[in-house]
Amino acid sequence: MTFKLKPYTKQTENKTIRFPVELIEKIEKAIIGENVSFSRFVIQACEYALENMKDKKSN
Repeated sequence: MTFKLKPYTKQTENKTIRFPVELIEKIEKAIIGENVSFSRFVIQACEYALENMKDKKSN
């Protein structure tokens, strides 16, 4: 499964989490020119991780 950025239209809620500074810098660099926010990237990365966990558990 390839990680692809897409628009987000679901209801949201605020959560406060801490990221290592180095990871923040890597994410911000990765989204330059992608027309996606930091939050949207993190949401999609989490969804991608959860989907791949499901795939592994079902094998």
